[in-house]
Amino acid sequence: MAKKGSITIKELHAETGKHVRRAGRGRSPLRVTDRGKVVAALVPLSLFPPETRRRVVLPEYAALLARQASSDVLRDLDAVRGDR
Repeated sequence: MAKKGSITIKELHAETGKHVRRAGRGRSPLRVTDRGKVVAALVPLSLFPPETRRRVVLPEYAALLARQASSDVLRDLDAVRGDR
Protein backbone atom coordinates (compact mmCIF):
# COMPACT_ATOMS: atom_id res chain seq x y z
CA MET A 1 0.00 0.00 0.00
CA ALA A 2 1.32 3.45 -0.90
CA LYS A 3 1.36 6.51 1.33
CA LYS A 4 -1.88 8.37 2.06
CA GLY A 5 -2.64 10.59 -0.91
CA SER A 6 -0.98 8.22 -3.35
CA ILE A 7 -1.67 4.87 -4.95
CA THR A 8 0.38 2.43 -6.98
CA ILE A 9 -0.27 1.70 -10.63
CA LYS A 10 -1.31 -1.82 -9.59
CA GLU A 11 -3.92 -0.41 -7.20
CA LEU A 12 -5.17 2.00 -9.87
CA HIS A 13 -5.46 -0.81 -12.38
CA ALA A 14 -7.34 -3.05 -9.94
CA GLU A 15 -9.92 -0.44 -8.87
CA THR A 16 -9.84 2.46 -11.33
CA GLY A 17 -13.40 3.67 -10.75
CA LYS A 18 -12.97 3.76 -6.98
CA HIS A 19 -9.78 5.81 -7.22
CA VAL A 20 -11.16 8.22 -9.83
CA ARG A 21 -14.19 8.90 -7.61
CA ARG A 22 -11.86 9.33 -4.61
CA ALA A 23 -9.78 11.87 -6.53
CA GLY A 24 -12.94 13.70 -7.61
CA ARG A 25 -14.12 14.03 -4.02
CA GLY A 26 -10.75 15.23 -2.77
CA ARG A 27 -9.23 18.67 -2.59
CA SER A 28 -5.75 17.68 -3.67
CA PRO A 29 -4.21 15.48 -6.37
CA LEU A 30 -4.05 11.73 -5.85
CA ARG A 31 -0.53 10.69 -6.86
CA VAL A 32 0.05 7.51 -8.85
CA THR A 33 3.39 5.81 -8.23
CA ASP A 34 5.41 3.26 -10.16
CA ARG A 35 8.05 1.50 -8.06
CA GLY A 36 8.00 4.34 -5.53
CA LYS A 37 8.32 7.15 -8.09
CA VAL A 38 5.39 9.50 -8.77
CA VAL A 39 4.49 9.15 -12.45
CA ALA A 40 1.01 10.72 -12.66
CA ALA A 41 -1.74 12.39 -10.68
CA LEU A 42 -5.51 12.19 -10.61
CA VAL A 43 -6.70 15.74 -10.05
CA PRO A 44 -10.22 16.88 -9.08
CA LEU A 45 -11.78 19.28 -11.56
CA SER A 46 -12.36 21.75 -8.72
CA LEU A 47 -8.62 22.57 -8.89
CA PHE A 48 -8.99 23.86 -12.47
CA PRO A 49 -10.46 27.25 -13.29
CA PRO A 50 -13.78 27.04 -15.14
CA GLU A 51 -13.39 27.08 -18.90
CA THR A 52 -14.78 30.07 -20.69
CA ARG A 53 -15.25 30.08 -24.40
CA ARG A 54 -15.40 33.17 -26.51
CA ARG A 55 -17.70 32.88 -29.48
CA VAL A 56 -16.06 33.70 -32.77
CA VAL A 57 -18.27 34.26 -35.80
CA LEU A 58 -16.46 33.55 -39.03
CA PRO A 59 -16.72 36.35 -41.61
CA GLU A 60 -18.32 33.97 -44.10
CA TYR A 61 -21.04 33.08 -41.61
CA ALA A 62 -21.64 36.73 -40.73
CA ALA A 63 -22.05 37.50 -44.43
CA LEU A 64 -24.47 34.61 -44.79
CA LEU A 65 -26.54 35.85 -41.87
CA ALA A 66 -26.62 39.35 -43.37
CA ARG A 67 -27.92 38.07 -46.71
CA GLN A 68 -31.60 37.88 -47.42
CA ALA A 69 -32.69 34.29 -47.85
CA SER A 70 -34.22 33.46 -51.18
CA SER A 71 -37.04 31.04 -51.68
CA ASP A 72 -34.67 28.60 -53.41
CA VAL A 73 -32.81 26.66 -50.72
CA LEU A 74 -30.61 24.80 -53.22
CA ARG A 75 -29.38 28.07 -54.72
CA ASP A 76 -28.57 29.33 -51.21
CA LEU A 77 -26.61 26.14 -50.47
CA ASP A 78 -24.68 26.45 -53.73
CA ALA A 79 -23.81 30.06 -52.86
CA VAL A 80 -22.50 29.00 -49.45
CA ARG A 81 -20.53 26.03 -50.77
CA GLY A 82 -18.86 27.98 -53.54
CA ASP A 83 -16.34 25.96 -55.54
CA ARG A 84 -15.80 23.10 -53.14
